[in-house]
Amino acid sequence: MAETLNLTISGMSCGHCVSAIDRALTGLDGVLTFDIQIGSARVAIDEKKIPRAKLFATIRETGAFDVTGFAAADD
Repeated sequence: MAETLNLTISGMSCGHCVSAIDRALTGLDGVLTFDIQIGSARVAIDEKKIPRAKLFATIRETGAFDVTGFAAADD
């Protein structure tokens, strides 16, 4: 089942941060679509292929970033 999440990501300060997370999420199995801005992201995932914890860990491991909050999007 697909779920869209609105994420708050701390530690982002520039376009390079956006690019780093973009590269990390591109091709990640279970990530369907995403839109990244400085400080936030909207990510649609297939919950059967990627749990939220793995998505958040991938973002954290990309740099000095932390997923500090999220909400399911109202689609």
